[in-house]
Amino acid sequence: MEYNTGRSNLKIPEYGRNIQLMIEHLLTIEDREKRTAAASFIVNVMAQMNPQVKEAMDYKHKLWDHLHIISDFKLDVDSPFPPPAPESLDAKPEHIGYSHTNIKYGHYGRYITDIIQKACEYEPGEERDAFVHVIANQMKKSYLNWNRDSVTDVTIAENLSDLSGGKLTVPEESKLLATNEILSRNKKKKFTQKKDSSQNFQRRGHRPR
Repeated sequence: MEYNTGRSNLKIPEYGRNIQLMIEHLLTIEDREKRTAAASFIVNVMAQMNPQVKEAMDYKHKLWDHLHIISDFKLDVDSPFPPPAPESLDAKPEHIGYSHTNIKYGHYGRYITDIIQKACEYEPGEERDAFVHVIANQMKKSYLNWNRDSVTDVTIAENLSDLSGGKLTVPEESKLLATNEILSRNKKKKFTQKKDSSQNFQRRGHRPR
């Protein structure tokens, strides 16, 4: 009996041992035309084994690249695509960098900060007051989402004024959502999400123990 520990390492495990053996056999075919025909056949088998790969626009190119990789770049065939360079396997993606924008109140997030700046562009009046009321309520929801038990409307108003550079204030007659109401909604939302997740899990054939 032959154990996997005594075999060569799988170059791309998704294709399995048999595909790798077939590709290794390609290297022993001396006739180039026959070798190319066999390579095309193996690529088609690889596509059948991984149908999800067909969702990519260049899936055939990708399969041929995998063929060369599994062969340790030793395969010499008339490929419809140029073989990848061996060093490409060690190439690292470019660093995309991180945003260095400082957010004064992290629990509100960048989105709220941007919305507040947009509200500052409105002319004073009923429309801006209504906008500010919506923003303040959202700030209160965001504040309580971060495992905080309570927050006063005064705190929200102070934070709003601070983030807007003193340009926005919550109208005195404006009444924000009650803390208990928001917390109750959060609990109900979490319960519903947990219930839906459990039902979806069971629909896939699983049963809770």
